[in-house]
Amino acid sequence: MAGTAVVVGAGVGGLATAIGLRGAGWRVSVLERRAEPERYGTAFGIHPTAQAALDRLGVGEAFRRRAVPYRSARIRTPRGKVLASLPLERIERRAGRPELLISRPHLLDALLARLAALGGEVTVRAGVEAHDVPALVAEHDLVVGADGIGSAVRTALLGGRSGPRRIGTVAWIGIADFESGIHGETWGRGRFFGMTPVEPGRTNWYATVPEATTAEELRDRFAGWHEPIPRILAETDPATWIRYEMRHLFPALRSFVHGGKVALVGDAAHAMTPNLGQGACTAILDAEALTRAVARHGRATLPEALRAYDTERRRAAQRVAFGSRTLHRFMSTDHTRLRNAAISALRVG
Repeated sequence: MAGTAVVVGAGVGGLATAIGLRGAGWRVSVLERRAEPERYGTAFGIHPTAQAALDRLGVGEAFRRRAVPYRSARIRTPRGKVLASLPLERIERRAGRPELLISRPHLLDALLARLAALGGEVTVRAGVEAHDVPALVAEHDLVVGADGIGSAVRTALLGGRSGPRRIGTVAWIGIADFESGIHGETWGRGRFFGMTPVEPGRTNWYATVPEATTAEELRDRFAGWHEPIPRILAETDPATWIRYEMRHLFPALRSFVHGGKVALVGDAAHAMTPNLGQGACTAILDAEALTRAVARHGRATLPEALRAYDTERRRAAQRVAFGSRTLHRFMSTDHTRLRNAAISALRVG
């Protein structure tokens, strides 16, 4: 017999979890503190393993209709010299399908459409804060914290030992209304700039610097770098840029589950720097693994299901988070030797 579940957070991980639980016959409520989902146009890179998880959740077809393949990308110097290739071709050879990129709004739309298609006993309540987490635990068979790096569920039940930690770097992201013609990342001293496809006629871009508080400061930091970096920063409206201080969850959690009734997924469990582009992937993999374990074990043995989820996902996700943080150190360093070591690890062919 299925039970009742509340998912706190309506981002990628939360919606994917709600889909999996509803597909297993559970009655599901989703609580989202924002009045509307965040719909800024960041491009998510979805690895073939996460694509397979979306297929198992019934979202794969809708996802692929709006996604674009990411098959070729290079690491360059600020003058434009190619240093290495990102391992996209190797990924495609091994998996039999390419990495795919999709904008955040399109992925959320695909997830919401699948959730609506499942019908039945599922509700999504926007503008609702999870103020009383113990009450949610008392009222439901399962509580899922999918509420991001500042997770109220994690803090209420696990305390503040692990929490958001700044890493001293500012990130900027945006969308240019033209195709860049080249993709990949350019690494300089203490800063880097990336460009990926996102949809026809547009380019997703991102930049990190030790600090930059205005658009003009950001443009100054990349003045003289190879084209189209200056053009992207000159021709995109700063009002559409998003600036945030990069953070990660530290120290790593000892468990993604608590008390036989609570599980954490996505950034609530293992928020990471964006350097490996795996944040959305790990959230999807968490959600699918959790709901698969719950479906297999059922309500009667839910604690066993949560232990199985923790065993499958915690170390794997934390390895990705550690790798992303390590790559950030290499990419952002002023030391040429360390940057070269990271480039050598990525070089293919």
